[in-house]
Amino acid sequence: MEVKKVDHIGIAVRSIEKALPFYTDVLGLPFLGIEEVESEQVKVAFLQAGEAKIELLEPLSPESAVATFIEKRGEGIHHVALGVEDITERIRELKEHGIRMIQDAPKRGAGGAWVAFMHPKSTGGVLYELCERTKTEGHQ
Repeated sequence: MEVKKVDHIGIAVRSIEKALPFYTDVLGLPFLGIEEVESEQVKVAFLQAGEAKIELLEPLSPESAVATFIEKRGEGIHHVALGVEDITERIRELKEHGIRMIQDAPKRGAGGAWVAFMHPKSTGGVLYELCERTKTEGHQ
């Protein structure tokens, strides 16, 4: 599997409004925007961090995966997203290597990207996201 880059790092927060000043005022990261991803029940704030981005993930409901994560582990790094081409082929390759996927097929995620997550039990405890973007999709 060829990884083009680290696309972004997802950070779970209870409140984007409270967390954002650290990233913009203290770290000086450019703010790119906010969107809601209804399918994941999260609000996402995007910040540019060099070649990669940081996504602040705020749960929109107590049933969201991010709310469950915060409840169990507290705020902090939620996932690392790897930029790939041909995500469907990458999923197939990973499964051939015995990697368990949370999604067997890509779905639309934040910024309009195609995404799929690897199960942390197959990756040494780290939640990795595959992320395929085209040049026209948001936050490139």
